[in-house]
Amino acid sequence: MDYLTAITEFKPGSAQEQADQQTFLWFIKNNPDVLLRGNKIAHLTSSALIFNPERDKLLMIYHNIYQSWSWTGGHADGEADLLQVAIREAKEETGLTEVTAITNKIISLDILPVLGHVKNNLPVSAHLHLSVAYLLSASEDESLTIKSDENSGVKWIAINELANYVSEPHMQVVYDKILSKC
Repeated sequence: MDYLTAITEFKPGSAQEQADQQTFLWFIKNNPDVLLRGNKIAHLTSSALIFNPERDKLLMIYHNIYQSWSWTGGHADGEADLLQVAIREAKEETGLTEVTAITNKIISLDILPVLGHVKNNLPVSAHLHLSVAYLLSASEDESLTIKSDENSGVKWIAINELANYVSEPHMQVVYDKILSKC
């Protein structure tokens, strides 16, 4: 499904998500380059919480830039199907070969701040990620590998222990919101 249809059809779970959805739609209408990180103010990204089959653990990565255990995800880079972006990023960042969508519907829309940082020895200015999130599933039996240019750890974390690993308070709020919908 293309990103505009998916975002338009998203059913907000709160007044904040409704406001964010309207901001997404306004920004998309006024920024034809929203799928490209060349838009230095904001661009679409797609992330996922990856559950084990029993749905009591999440597969998380230790994100090198944010210095926190985090969901997988990344930039759309021109891809209009954001679910496919989430699946691609999940595989690239964890080494998984089999990842399935629990649902093809967006679970969360969030506008996330990205502080200025250095990536690949180049400065990246502060900007916003218009984050579209999905729910994925994978087996705990698969081998995991890090993607050293992005993360330095990949592991299954019990959902009830997640707060012990996440060092970004604003992201814990996002994860809690999503988990409350599951």
